[in-house]
Amino acid sequence: MIIDKLIEKIKCMENPTCVGLDPRIEYVPSFIKERYIEKYGKTPQAAAKSLYKFNKYIIDEIYDIVPCVKPQIAMYERFGIHGLKAYLKTIEYAKKSGLIVIGDIKRSDIASTAQAYSDGHIGRADVEGIKYEIFKEDFITLNPYLGSDSITPFLKDCKEYEKGLFVLVKTSNPNSGEIQDLITDGKPIYEKVSELVSKWGSELIGKYGFSEVGAVVGATHPKQAEEIRKLMPNTFFLVPGYGAQGGKAEDISVLFNEEGLGAIVNSSRGIIAAYMNDAYKNKFSENDFAKASRAAAIDMKNDLRRCINIWKKQ
Repeated sequence: MIIDKLIEKIKCMENPTCVGLDPRIEYVPSFIKERYIEKYGKTPQAAAKSLYKFNKYIIDEIYDIVPCVKPQIAMYERFGIHGLKAYLKTIEYAKKSGLIVIGDIKRSDIASTAQAYSDGHIGRADVEGIKYEIFKEDFITLNPYLGSDSITPFLKDCKEYEKGLFVLVKTSNPNSGEIQDLITDGKPIYEKVSELVSKWGSELIGKYGFSEVGAVVGATHPKQAEEIRKLMPNTFFLVPGYGAQGGKAEDISVLFNEEGLGAIVNSSRGIIAAYMNDAYKNKFSENDFAKASRAAAIDMKNDLRRCINIWKKQ
């Protein structure tokens, strides 16, 4: 099962860090951008090729110290078909480098449309009886707002193709409470969604006791996160909001069990744009941006280990 593979990589590297490959063109150093602008002009094609090259440099520096990456599809879609090609090539290169890939797509729809999304991202696209794997992610993120029939098609493909999901439960953005904290039948909506996610994943439990159907639970709401962990003992969490958004390792520690398992913690710009941050820009030049990303990933690993019981004792 893919959740077991993710857990085994976390255990092997002793590092529950996910690097968010959410590149913006302003993050890309001049020596990369100028090459493609000279060839293609100031075009979406030049931008997309720059993003892919940027990602390759970072992957080459972090593949041996982190278990997974999370490309955010919107950062690529903004450049149209060229951006989607960069998204796919990034996934292929990351998997070739041995990384688990979480496609941050946050899709939500029903019936045949949900099935089409699933076919493209974790299932197979059928062309007259011949099936093709298209985007090749290991996990994808989903929005559950449309209810169970928006999730069911994905569950079928998880079973058939050993893929996984992370369903939005309590997100890290400041205004998530406008909907997610509303009380219905005496419970906040995020608690209702927690119950549904546990139900959806109940038949997809791996050997480490965690389901292929995980939950997105933000680091920026630690009290709610602790409540959700108690409600979902068999659910693996994808945790955004660490670092640049204000989430701290101390807040996240409650999400891990006594074996140091239970969550994968994402950092995006804090790692991929580290060379632009005060903590690293005096140590690394623009040309060494990927080495700055490696240093930031190591610092994040050490920070998380400092607060997770099984590792802070070592």
